[in-house]
Amino acid sequence: MKSFLKDSFVGQILYRLSGRKIFLHNDELPGYVIPEKYLVGSAAAKGEYQSPSRPDSADEADVDADADVELKNQDKDSASTAANSQEALDKKDSEYIIVTWDGDDDPENPYNWSTGLKSLMAFQISFLTVSVYMGSAIYTPGVQDIMAQFNISQTLATLPLTMFVIGYGIGPLFFSPLSEDSRIGRTPLYIITLFIFCMMQIPTALSKNIASMSVLRLIAGFFASPALSTGGASYGDFITLPYFVVGLAAWSLGAVCGPAIGPLIGSALVVRGGHNGYESWRWTFWFMALISSCFLFFGWTLPETYAPYLLRKKAERLRRLTGNDRIRSATELEQHKSASEIVSKLLWRPFEITFTEPVVLLIDIYIALVYSIMYLFFEGVPIVFQETKHFTLVEMGAAYVSIVIGIIIAGAVYIPYVYQIFTKKLLGGSFAPPEAFLPAAVVGSVLMPVGLFIFGWTSSPDIHWFPPLIGIALFAAGAFIIFQTLFNYMASSFKVEYLASTFSSNAFFRSVSAGCFPLFGRALFKNLGSDKFPVGWGSSLLAFLSCAMIAIPVFFYLNGPKLRARSKYAYH
Repeated sequence: MKSFLKDSFVGQILYRLSGRKIFLHNDELPGYVIPEKYLVGSAAAKGEYQSPSRPDSADEADVDADADVELKNQDKDSASTAANSQEALDKKDSEYIIVTWDGDDDPENPYNWSTGLKSLMAFQISFLTVSVYMGSAIYTPGVQDIMAQFNISQTLATLPLTMFVIGYGIGPLFFSPLSEDSRIGRTPLYIITLFIFCMMQIPTALSKNIASMSVLRLIAGFFASPALSTGGASYGDFITLPYFVVGLAAWSLGAVCGPAIGPLIGSALVVRGGHNGYESWRWTFWFMALISSCFLFFGWTLPETYAPYLLRKKAERLRRLTGNDRIRSATELEQHKSASEIVSKLLWRPFEITFTEPVVLLIDIYIALVYSIMYLFFEGVPIVFQETKHFTLVEMGAAYVSIVIGIIIAGAVYIPYVYQIFTKKLLGGSFAPPEAFLPAAVVGSVLMPVGLFIFGWTSSPDIHWFPPLIGIALFAAGAFIIFQTLFNYMASSFKVEYLASTFSSNAFFRSVSAGCFPLFGRALFKNLGSDKFPVGWGSSLLAFLSCAMIAIPVFFYLNGPKLRARSKYAYH
C-alpha cells in the first residue's frame, strides 16, 4: 500500500513537508544502484532516485468514452514532436540522457502494479465517475417543487439539467490537454476540480431563483468534466493495450449507469425532504455535496498514473541524486509551444478534425443522437410511469433501474466478445483492424429502435407496466454497445496525437445536443401522444431516426479502409 500512496496527492504533500524523508521511491532508498548510463558526465554518484513512470512510448491507442483515451495522446506526443522536428531532437538526444524505466519489471511502473492495487485504482476512478455523473439528473424528481417555488414552467425547471450537461461537454476542451501536460498530470486535476465541484453544490442548494441555479449548474458541470472525460484515460495508464478495451468497457458501465441512478436516489431524497417539511429538491444537492466530499476525502490517496509526469519527476530526482544536469525526461525535451499553438490545440483542432473527417463527423452525429435520446427518457419516463401508470415518485425513480439492468446485460455480453476479437488477437501477436468492432455496433444500432418501439407502444394505461421497462432496457443495451464500439473504432483509426482532439470534440457535441433535448422532450411526447399511447408516436419518431442511423456503422464497415486512406489524421 505504501507504493500506492507515495505518488498520491497526499503522499506527495507529506513527502515534501517531511523534507523527502517519507514515501520514498526506489531510487531514494539506501540500496539503490544507479544505472550506469545516468552517471556519464555526472559530478557525483550518490544513491537517490525518483518514482518511475510510464515511458513516453505509450502503446494504449484506444481511449474511451465519454471519455477518455485522451491520456495516451500525451504519452506519444513526444514521439509526435520528434517526428516534426527530427533534426532538433537528434541534437537533443546527443546532449541529454533520456530517463526510462529501470527494466521491464520496474515495480514503480503502473503497468507492473499488483492486481490488488490496480483493482483499487479502478474502483476509485469508477466510484468518482458514478458519483459525479449521477449529479446530472439527480434533481429531476424535484422539478415539480421547483416549478411551484419559483413559479416557472417545466421547460425552465429542466434548464439546470441542460446547463450541467453542457458544462461537462465544454470542460474536456480545456481539461483534457491539461491532463496530458507532464508538469500537471491527472491527480491534481481530479482533486482540484472535484473540490470546486463539491463547493458548487452548496450555493446551488441555497439558490433563490432559476437563473442562479442554472449558472451554478453550468459551472459545476464544467468542473465535473475531468472525472467524466479522463477516467477512461486513467485506466489506460495502468492497463496494458490488449486488456484496455475490456477495462474501458468495465469503467463505462459505471459512467453510463450514473445518470440512471441519479433519479432513483433523487426521488427518495425528494420524498424524504418533503415529509420533513423542507424544500425537497434542495436535498438532492446536499447529497451531491456529501458524496463528492466522501470521495474528496478518499481521493487524496489516488495515485498519479500518468507516465510522462512520473518520468519527469524521476528525472528531477536523478539530477538531484547524481548532479548530472544532462538527465531529462522525454517530455522535458519538447519545444515550448507558442500561445497560438496552444490555442490551436485547445480550441481549433477538435473542430477542424470534426468537420474535415467524415468518420468523426458521422460518429459524432450518431453518438450525439444516442446520448440525446437517452436523456429524453428523463422526460418520457415520468409521463409513462407517474402520469399514465400512477407510480409513486420513488416507484417512478426505480423505473430508471431498467437502464442499469440493460447496460449490465450488454456489458456481460460485450466484454467477453471484445476479449475474443481484440484482446486474444493482440496477445497472440495478430492485428485487429478498427472494423473488427463494427459488427457489434450494427447489433447495438438495431436494439435501439426495437427498444424505442416497445417502450412507446406498450405505455398504454391498459397494458402492464413491465413491457415498457423491457423497451428501456433494450434501448440502453444498444446504446451502451454503440458507445463502446464506436469509441474503440475511432481510437483505433486515428493517430494517437490526435485522439484528445477527436474525443474532446465528441464530448462537446454529444453533451450540447443531449443537454438541449430534455428542454423540448415533454412537448415532443405530449404533442404527438394520445390518452391511450402518451409516448407512442414521440418514441416512434426517435425510433425511425435511429433506424436511419443504422446505415452509419454499416457504411464504415464497408468503406472504413478507404476513408482512412484519404485522411491525414488516421492510420493508413
